[in-house]
Amino acid sequence: MKPLQQGIQQAVSLLLVVLLTAIVALTFTDVMGRRLFNTPVFGSNDITEHLMALIIFSGLPLLTAKRGHLSIDLLDHWLLRPKWRMWHKAVDVLIAAVLGLVAWQYFLAIEEARDISEVSPALAIPRAWMYGFISLTTALAALLALFAPAPHADAHTQEFES
Repeated sequence: MKPLQQGIQQAVSLLLVVLLTAIVALTFTDVMGRRLFNTPVFGSNDITEHLMALIIFSGLPLLTAKRGHLSIDLLDHWLLRPKWRMWHKAVDVLIAAVLGLVAWQYFLAIEEARDISEVSPALAIPRAWMYGFISLTTALAALLALFAPAPHADAHTQEFES
């Protein structure tokens, strides 16, 4: 299973690099077009908005699986002791519940976006597919939050335990 996980991680990482490069290239072209030729790239805001959503929600499951979310290590020397494992599991369940709620809300937004034919302002890109993607990746992140490995105490934290 490990080679499959590494392959998926590398593929998603490559996708993220390509998407980020596309945003940089688009922004550069748009700014240069505005400054040099007084002609911006038509729809660059729409494209950037969609690329940003793809970057954020493509990386969300990987970030969640690796416990890469923002955390405060102020109390790590105390909270990372083995007796607090149930606390960490409870936090994982809470994170999964919140991500599940976000996924559910985006799932509901798919039908609404179809009903009102919601599209982006300049390029008229339908929003329903983006909401579906966000719902799917957020649901996957919620599932991965439940199976994330327990946090580890690093060498600095272990000094406090003795």
